Amino acid sequence: MVLVFALGYAGIIFEESLAFNKSGVGLLMAVCLWVIRSIGAPSTDVAVQELSQSTAEVSEIVFFLLGAMTIVEIVDSHQGFKLVTDNISTRNPKTLLWVIGFVTFFLSSVLDNLTSTIVMVSLLRKLVPPSEYRKLLGAVVVIAANAGGAWTPIGDVTTTMLWIHGQITTLKIMQGLFVPSVVSLMVPLALMSLTSEANGSSQTSSSLLSSEQMAPRGQLVFAVGLGALVFVPVFKSLTGLPPFMGMLLGLGILWILTDAIHYGESGRQRLKVPQALSRIDTQGILFFLGILLSVGSLEAAGILRQLANYLDANIPNADLIASIIGVASAIIDNVPLVAATMGMYDLTSFPQDSDFWQLVAFCAGTGGSMLIIGSAAGVAFMGMEKVDFFWYFRKVNSFLFSF
Repeated sequence: MVLVFALGYAGIIFEESLAFNKSGVGLLMAVCLWVIRSIGAPSTDVAVQELSQSTAEVSEIVFFLLGAMTIVEIVDSHQGFKLVTDNISTRNPKTLLWVIGFVTFFLSSVLDNLTSTIVMVSLLRKLVPPSEYRKLLGAVVVIAANAGGAWTPIGDVTTTMLWIHGQITTLKIMQGLFVPSVVSLMVPLALMSLTSEANGSSQTSSSLLSSEQMAPRGQLVFAVGLGALVFVPVFKSLTGLPPFMGMLLGLGILWILTDAIHYGESGRQRLKVPQALSRIDTQGILFFLGILLSVGSLEAAGILRQLANYLDANIPNADLIASIIGVASAIIDNVPLVAATMGMYDLTSFPQDSDFWQLVAFCAGTGGSMLIIGSAAGVAFMGMEKVDFFWYFRKVNSFLFSF
């Protein structure tokens, strides 16, 4: 099983070279691992029961992501994010660097870091002409999106996973990680603001988003969509039901709302939920499904527990283990890393809201900024702006490693 997982994960890492989509590789890996597990289990019934339990846990995350992505897509199709971006009026390069950083930071705490990066990089394309300065601002977006997603339960897939499975709670994670997340953003920003690109002449455009108009009742959709996302932790606290139920509640409300406000308007079908569902990143959701089911098979087989025992015997410092996870997330996707950590250590090893789980959330979230391929935000920036791996390593990593 370890060999199959290693081969599958190698296929995911080198998907560009091999021309295989990582979602397909992830799904194939998951099925192969569970087939092997069914052969090695005491009986097929035991394997089926383990698979059912793993599927139930994974489905909560999948439904959560499906609802969140659809809500964000609906808001974006109504140009709701113009309410945020239109308020960025500064033309000073150094000031703009800080503004972009903190807008992305707080946006990512409500949206996921991938969506925040797409929104902010799209903004930069309209605000700044192609230049080294725009690339630098894009790197700021990646760092800020990863830092902002680490301190709320809905800001990053990994923190969402920890929250759904009970390792962290909303208030504790926000209280414990807000200051470290702000510091992890401010130090690189302070160093970047000293560069020649950030101290040059104004390079911004005066035509910021002028060609885009907010859809009818876009402000209402933005308010309801944002409220739906923020209400999810409140829903969990009030009802005790899993977070994905709160997310589906918000999606249902937004669905009915958009059907009502665009009733009879055939030319605005793209603003409704059915069209939004066709535009969300379904491949990404299937990738998470494959990865999480694969990790679930390793957990069911006891392999993750053996790995945890090995780490405990050789690295007795839990903080160091969490830090290693953060460094590894710069190379390996943080979703399987955190999923594996959750399988290695249960709540009896480290109780809810312990320093270990908070450190895992922080390190896995921010560690992906060290390399451009280390996070979904970095990969999105790389593709949208055609940024070279070595440019990011040369221009940005010195600021991150110095911190």
